[in-house]
Amino acid sequence: MTAKFITLEGSEGVGKTTNLAHIQDLLAANNIEFIVTREPGGTELGEQLRELLLGHKHDGMADETELLMMFAARSEHLDKIIKPALAKGQWVLCDRFTDATYAYQGGGRGIDIERIKILEEYVQGDLHPDLTLLLDAPIEVGRERAGKRSAPDRFEKEQADFFNKVRDMYLLRADQDSVRMKVVDAAAELDDVKQQITNYIEVFIQQEK
Repeated sequence: MTAKFITLEGSEGVGKTTNLAHIQDLLAANNIEFIVTREPGGTELGEQLRELLLGHKHDGMADETELLMMFAARSEHLDKIIKPALAKGQWVLCDRFTDATYAYQGGGRGIDIERIKILEEYVQGDLHPDLTLLLDAPIEVGRERAGKRSAPDRFEKEQADFFNKVRDMYLLRADQDSVRMKVVDAAAELDDVKQQITNYIEVFIQQEK
């Protein structure tokens, strides 16, 4: 099989960490060689940018600065981690990618989508995920779950209106690209969520064989 690029998306508290581990188990069970990474982050520079983006040291940074930092981290990530892995035949499983930028900076911040598209084309070229699983749950469900974790980061402290816009943009993108982007009901019980993911992953793997 040709190496594939799978991304996991979703707003705060939808269970990405738990279900990322489940996807790893599924890939391993199918004897697929893969790496796991995340955005923003994945590289030494990317992780430093992540700290700046998620931390509170620069609360109030300009929306355009935030957007450019996301793509700067992504450019490094693609060059140092994602492209080399795919070239070696390794599948890549990534916690968030460009769909998150459309959702958070486009939907949440209200940045012009066309500006994001220009940066996407410049940084990524024709490289896009082969499969994206969107964990979706009502905002109040995700925020309640997230509130039981550690102190909120710079994004998690945003108000409900911000996250409703993020969710709307995610769902809009899933509707516009339903072949690549599959919506998982993350408000369901965990076993059911895992089963939904299993179904999508197994179908995807079979299609690629």
